Amino acid sequence: MSISLIRALILYILVIFSVRLMGKRQLGELQPSELVITILVSNIATLPLEDTDIPMIVGITPILMLVCFEVTVSWLGLRLPKIRELISGSPKTLISNGSIDREVMRELRFSVDDIMTALRSKDVFDISEVQFAIVETNGSISVMKRPSADTPVRAELCINADDSDPPQVIVSDGRVISAALRSLGFDPCFASRTAKHNHLKLSEIFIMTADSSGKCCIFRKSGGRPLIVNGGKA
Repeated sequence: MSISLIRALILYILVIFSVRLMGKRQLGELQPSELVITILVSNIATLPLEDTDIPMIVGITPILMLVCFEVTVSWLGLRLPKIRELISGSPKTLISNGSIDREVMRELRFSVDDIMTALRSKDVFDISEVQFAIVETNGSISVMKRPSADTPVRAELCINADDSDPPQVIVSDGRVISAALRSLGFDPCFASRTAKHNHLKLSEIFIMTADSSGKCCIFRKSGGRPLIVNGGKA
């Protein structure tokens, strides 16, 4: 039993390393070659676990070879567009100027249900609102709505807004996140001063977020509505 656990731990670390080496992607964002490598790696990793008589090297070597092959192919694809197109394909325009290209549908074997499902995943429930749509090499669909059906932005409504980064979590379950404070340009005592000013201890805070202006949102472990305060006061 202990041998199986050790093997499982080694293979777990190896597979995590392999996936990280191939790049940070979600399963739905994998290119065809990456998906094939992922499936093969997972299948090969199970062999030494199912049969302890199989040497670990028999499982480790093919995994490393496949990952090295994928990294090499990716490197070649960056420098040779023809190879990249051969392996990953190229984006296909499915809808142009509001018209559906049925030839592309047949080529990709897309049904009407496939299109509607993909559009709904983009919060488009009326296909007449679509001006342009393209099928990416990973199978996802990128959609541009008609200007008349698209949501206006603040610039179009002549509403001024500051360009600022979103708030960051500076306290998580009572623990101060120093990296977030440094990123926002605050000193290490910013969170504790804010908590003290609002008659709280850090240990009583579940989540505290802050933006670059010092505006904080505090969620207490005891529950209740969040506190919106100006942080950093002594």
